[in-house]
Amino acid sequence: MNIKPFLTRLALGILTLLFTFTIAVGQRYKYAPPWHESPKAAVNFTIDGIDNVPDLYGDINDPQLVIFFAGNQYMVAGEVIKAFKKEYPQYKRVFAETLPPGKLMKQIEGGSLVIGNLRITLSADIYTAGRPRVMEKEKLFSRIVPYVKNHLAIMVYEDNPLNIQSLKDLGREDVRVSMPNPKWEGIGSKIEKAYVKVGGSALKKQIMKIKVKTGTTILTKIHHRQSPLNILNKRSDAAPVWLSEVIYHQSIHHPVDLVEIPKDQNIFVTYMAGALKTAPHPKAASDFLDFLAGPIARKIYKNYGFESP
Repeated sequence: MNIKPFLTRLALGILTLLFTFTIAVGQRYKYAPPWHESPKAAVNFTIDGIDNVPDLYGDINDPQLVIFFAGNQYMVAGEVIKAFKKEYPQYKRVFAETLPPGKLMKQIEGGSLVIGNLRITLSADIYTAGRPRVMEKEKLFSRIVPYVKNHLAIMVYEDNPLNIQSLKDLGREDVRVSMPNPKWEGIGSKIEKAYVKVGGSALKKQIMKIKVKTGTTILTKIHHRQSPLNILNKRSDAAPVWLSEVIYHQSIHHPVDLVEIPKDQNIFVTYMAGALKTAPHPKAASDFLDFLAGPIARKIYKNYGFESP
């Protein structure tokens, strides 16, 4: 037996398998966050889908300002912080989190957050969330300002292959839905109210009970940043999200389309920012509230579909 041809074929086979595996891994993490430009550093150890913490921003060491942003503002947080630092150059080290407001409030009240092996015990200066959640904890804040509004939309894959036209279509058996978990996401309960507006309690039960059991409604485990990923990776067909999320993903050329929800079926939310009475950096917190309610920040938010309050 001539072993050279065999070894050649074996080597080609192994190379083909490695190439196929590399392509498959690349496709799997094609849309993995972070979707922003990362900060400059001596070593960048971000690895798509493996070592990747997209909800923590900026300088965790000795920050001069700590902001807990509502999770739906993941697309603007980096840009807003950059603009704030330009307007107030005395603040060079800013740290921010973009997690569900319920989780952030637990972190404020409990004093710590763990992600993997990382434990964060920083005290927040600023907390942002929808009006009801902020006003529920009004006593914690020294000052509160409204700064933007948002409303719901439906995100679908490019060209809307299942011809989804309304929230009612999310009850169809053939439509896989990605849904924010109402247990810790404010948007979840808002979407449930919209379901009731459109199809009564029967539609809410169909999407949130029956389809959860059958696996055709997926509830998020982190926050609704997962919903765009479920659409992009074709694990879901439709996702009720904030309008700003669809606009953002279209702006970075992700293959998604927008299905509008009529005003009479929609839910509108005003976002509030509060400076905590326990803020370690009260002057920085006050300056940031002024900036957030001012024209520069509002212009940034407007670019992503948010409206002025």
